Amino acid sequence: MDTQQRIKAQVESNPVVLYMKGTPQMPQCGFSAMAVQVLQACGVGSFASVNVLADPEIRQGIKEFANWPTIPQLYVNGEFVGGADILREMYQSGELQKLLEPVKQQA
Repeated sequence: MDTQQRIKAQVESNPVVLYMKGTPQMPQCGFSAMAVQVLQACGVGSFASVNVLADPEIRQGIKEFANWPTIPQLYVNGEFVGGADILREMYQSGELQKLLEPVKQQA
C-alpha cells in the first residue's frame, strides 16, 4: 500500500482524523496543540491522530493528499476541513461545532 492509499484508508476509516506534529497528549508545535484544544472544546473526546513526525512519508504525503502545505490537517467523515487557522475561524463562528455534532453523537 503506497502512502496515498494509507492516508486514504486512515481518513475513510475514522470519523475524525487529525494529522499533527506529536500526539494529542504531547503536541510538538503550537498549531497542533491549538487544533487538539479546539477539538476538545467542541466536545470531541476521542479522535484518530497521526503523528507526522514519526513517519516522513506521511508527513510529505498528507500535504499532497489535500494539496494543503501545512500541518495540522483535520478530516471529518473523510473530508478535508482545514488547517489551524481555518479550525480557529470555524470554531469562533460556530461552524466547527455544527460540523462535529453528528460525530460526537457517534462516539
